Amino acid sequence: MEKKVILKVENLKQYFKLDRKSKVKAVDDVSFEIYEGETFGLVGESGSGKTTIGRSIIRLYNITGGNVKFDDKQASGKISKEERSSIARNMQMIFQDPMACLNPRMNIRDIVAEGIDIHKLAKSKEERDELVYAILNKVGLSREHAGRYPHEFSGGQRQRIGIARALITNPKLVICDEPISALDVSIQSQVVNLLKKLQKELGLTYLFIAHDLSMVRYISDRIAVMHKGKIVELADAEELYNNPLHPYTQSLMSAIPTPDPKSEKERARFNYDPSQHKYEEDKPSMREITPKHFIYCNEEEFNAYKENMKKGN
Repeated sequence: MEKKVILKVENLKQYFKLDRKSKVKAVDDVSFEIYEGETFGLVGESGSGKTTIGRSIIRLYNITGGNVKFDDKQASGKISKEERSSIARNMQMIFQDPMACLNPRMNIRDIVAEGIDIHKLAKSKEERDELVYAILNKVGLSREHAGRYPHEFSGGQRQRIGIARALITNPKLVICDEPISALDVSIQSQVVNLLKKLQKELGLTYLFIAHDLSMVRYISDRIAVMHKGKIVELADAEELYNNPLHPYTQSLMSAIPTPDPKSEKERARFNYDPSQHKYEEDKPSMREITPKHFIYCNEEEFNAYKENMKKGN
C-alpha cells in the first residue's frame, strides 16, 4: 500500500539579505517529502539551514522560491485566509527554548488554550478548560498546574507545556525544532519518549529537527542530512547509520561519542573538507544510489560511490 504524502517540499529557497549587494542562502534548492504517520529527521550542524526550513514550511518566513504542499493543498505563497487558518490549525511547532516561547504574564491554562481561542474550538469556558486539562494530562502534567505561570516550572515541564500547546488544536503535522537541545541530558530521553508515545496515540506526523544524531536515529524513520543550506544525503534511519556515503555525513557520524571508554579512546574522527568536490563543470544533484537512499553528488562522484559499494568499502 502506497504511503500518503502529507508534506511535499519542492526546490525550497530561503535567502536573507545582508545588505544591498550580498545575501545569505540559508536554504538553497531543497526538496523532500514526509509521509503520514512517520518521523522525518532533519540533521546538521548549527547554521546548516534546518531550523529555517521548519520556519519556512510553517509560514513564519515568506519563502524566496520553491513550493510547499501540505495535505495535497498549496501551503506557500498567496493563499486564502481560510487556507492559512487551516494550515495554522493542522501544522504546529514545538520550539527549542521552552522559556523564551511561553508568555511569562500568562498562566498555563491560557497559554495552552491559545489555539482553542484562535480557532474557536470550544463552545464554552468549561469546555475550553476541560480540553486544556485533558491535554495537560496527556503530556504528564495535571489540572492543578493550569493556574501556575511558566517560571514556576522546570525546563522539562516547560517543554511539556510547549508540547501541550502545539497539540491542543489536534494537528496532523508537528514540527519539532530542536525540542530537547535546551534540556538536561537526563530529561531529554523522557521528552523524546513522550513524543513517541503521543505519536502512537494521536497518529501524529513529525518533522524532527536536531543536531544530536544518536537521538535522531532513535526517533526517526527517515533522515535527511543538511550542510550549508542543502540536503547532502537522505535515507532510512538505519540505512544512513549503517552505510553513510557522503563525506559530510561520515564526519558527523565520526563525532558521535560511544559509551565504552576503550572504544571511545580509539574512535577515529575526521573533518569534512568541502574543497574535495569539483563542481565547476560537472554539476551536482540529488541522485538515488540504492533504493530510497539519495546523495548529493555529481556524475563522477556517483560512479565512484557505486564502485566503492561494489568493493564493499
